[in-house]
Amino acid sequence: MSNASDQKISVRDFRCWYGDFEAIKGVSLDISENQITAFIGPSGCGKSTILKSINRMNDLIEGFRTDGHILLDGQDIYDDVDVYELRKRVGMVFQQPNPFPKTVYDNVAYGPRTHGIKDKETLDALVEESLKQAAVWDELKDKLNKSAAALSGGQAQRVCIARALAVKPEVILLDEPTSALDPISTTKIEDVLTELKEKYTIVIVTHNMQQAMRIADKTAFYYLGELIEYNETKQLFENPKNERTEKYVTGRFG
Repeated sequence: MSNASDQKISVRDFRCWYGDFEAIKGVSLDISENQITAFIGPSGCGKSTILKSINRMNDLIEGFRTDGHILLDGQDIYDDVDVYELRKRVGMVFQQPNPFPKTVYDNVAYGPRTHGIKDKETLDALVEESLKQAAVWDELKDKLNKSAAALSGGQAQRVCIARALAVKPEVILLDEPTSALDPISTTKIEDVLTELKEKYTIVIVTHNMQQAMRIADKTAFYYLGELIEYNETKQLFENPKNERTEKYVTGRFG
């Protein structure tokens, strides 16, 4: 395992519990900057739990506790860290497109405004840049004052990606961001993510193994709360080292 200081995110012997249930059992892995890392595995294997631990979203769940370390640029995020600042650096996009019941513009401007940006020119530029990065500007530039709730699923999810980008994060976490979308919208979001990795570190939970093969540089396979195998995506799918990985990627269980 490489030196933690070389990595954007380093997970070290991380465990977590919901009450008495141990959801993550001593996971260690490094996530490199400017790459897409996919988390795969059957339902309930812990992949979303560990994803949400990277920006401490699980803190909001009663009875949740952790042991071990998650480092962001070498700093343990479970030490004395401002969680508000952490979530600015580590953005999150969820499974169901969840735009706020506001206009497209106000959705994207929401984060910058909460961080104190009030100047209209600055906000206008941020909204445009973020929607362009999410590949939805051309479709929505004349609909900025329309409700985001009226958008199609694919557009709404790209607005949610733009909303995450507007606060200039360093890492983007995505929890099955295309599972509720049609194939065309899925392809658009995969293309967006492939472009975004030039500027951001991206971690995606996906049930879709073809998606991991298409877009991820590295893939981690989880099973029953354990990290079973973590490798370059091509290696993991074509030449898995663990029998459980092989069974999962060939569709024999899961």
